[in-house]
Amino acid sequence: MKIIVGISDMKVSNNPEDIIITYSLGSCIGLVIWDPVVKVGGMLHYMLPDSGLDLNRAKEKPFMFADSGIPLLFKETYKFGAVKNRMVVKVVGGSQVMDTNGVFNIGKRNYMVLRKIFWKNQIMINKEDVGGAVNRTISIEIGTGFTRLKVSGRGEFEL
Repeated sequence: MKIIVGISDMKVSNNPEDIIITYSLGSCIGLVIWDPVVKVGGMLHYMLPDSGLDLNRAKEKPFMFADSGIPLLFKETYKFGAVKNRMVVKVVGGSQVMDTNGVFNIGKRNYMVLRKIFWKNQIMINKEDVGGAVNRTISIEIGTGFTRLKVSGRGEFEL
């Protein structure tokens, strides 16, 4: 079954038939994690780096922000037996699409906060495709961990 992750959303599955996908990542970040032993995976599509920007909205939509969404994604996979040090971690997005002059640098800030969280928690990124001025779509097959990336102007390939 295809499971769609919307903007400011997160999905986790341990059904080997499931494919989790998110579309049109611009400055947002798509974080994909997968444990190959228990075959559980998840995806987060967050928009902004810091929940401190709007605490009320962070309570309503914790997946909108990196600092609240990333820990929740990992915790949800742990419920299915995933283990942090076995995780295959892939990161895409962080483009500078609408902010062509780089005034806000949301994409770069989204990526930098993820790296900071990962550094503090000793999480390594296995593969990434970040930055630039392109849109990306990413999907993961839960049964195999196969991750497909589609990048505007570059086509579709395995990440």
